[in-house]
Amino acid sequence: MALRRKEKRTEQSKLDATPPWETKRRHESAPTTGPYDLADSPAADRERLDLGALRVPVDIGLEIRVEVSEDGQVAGVTLLGPTGQMQLGVFAAPRKDGIWDEIRAEIKASISTQGGTVSEQDGPFGTELVGRLPAPGGLTPVRFLGVDGPRWFLRAMLAGAPAMEEEQAQPFLDAFRGVVVVRGNDPLPVREPVPLQLPREAAEQLAAAAEAAGQPGQPGQPQDG
Repeated sequence: MALRRKEKRTEQSKLDATPPWETKRRHESAPTTGPYDLADSPAADRERLDLGALRVPVDIGLEIRVEVSEDGQVAGVTLLGPTGQMQLGVFAAPRKDGIWDEIRAEIKASISTQGGTVSEQDGPFGTELVGRLPAPGGLTPVRFLGVDGPRWFLRAMLAGAPAMEEEQAQPFLDAFRGVVVVRGNDPLPVREPVPLQLPREAAEQLAAAAEAAGQPGQPGQPQDG
């Protein structure tokens, strides 16, 4: 697992990682094939990295990078492969109704405003978005997935080749399907990010790095690796 400090947000990163969103999975009593709520997750079916509200599979051959803000809080989770990446986010949602339809409309409007292209398609997790975003050097392929659970919304954005090529997308889709959401019982405003946290060992490494850098109580500059 790689750790890095969160950098200043660009317009694209705001679209990637900030929720004006929530979504809608009609969570019924029928068994789910994933992503899972803690209440219906398979018992120890695979190894996962515990980030508090998200438990992310680690057996899919992808690097997991955790962005940490200056105050030491987890600000984002990204899965990296040779040809692209997938950002994950989990947000508080209404108890009953999902809002993926509403969120998709907002994402589509935002991409169009930026000069990109976007359309809807059917995918393994329901309706999703696929398109291209302006980026340095040209347009970047993107694909948005959204799943509603009980009081949570899980969002993923694929970027690069996995956003357009199904073969390249498979490890990321497998990881997304294997995610377990631990919403908790704390009241949160709709669309508020559900807090994530570092595993104890990683948090201790950050604290030690900060102390070695002469900044007690503040995280140092973690290195990818």
